[in-house]
Amino acid sequence: MGKSLGIFLIVLGLIMLVWSGFTYTKKEKIVDAGPIQISADKEKSVNWPPYAGGIALIAGVVIFVSSKRK
Repeated sequence: MGKSLGIFLIVLGLIMLVWSGFTYTKKEKIVDAGPIQISADKEKSVNWPPYAGGIALIAGVVIFVSSKRK
């Protein structure tokens, strides 16, 4: 289990270092007055700091190496 968790954290850390976040589109209702509904597309973004990817990468390497010794 330790090896698979370590590999997962290494891959996740690399992905987080390459991409600093992502955006997605969400439909939101602007007006909802009986049979009349008006909606608009709003862009939302999810961002994380670059050091979070580095921490995940280092933690994955430590877990992978320490599980190899046992």
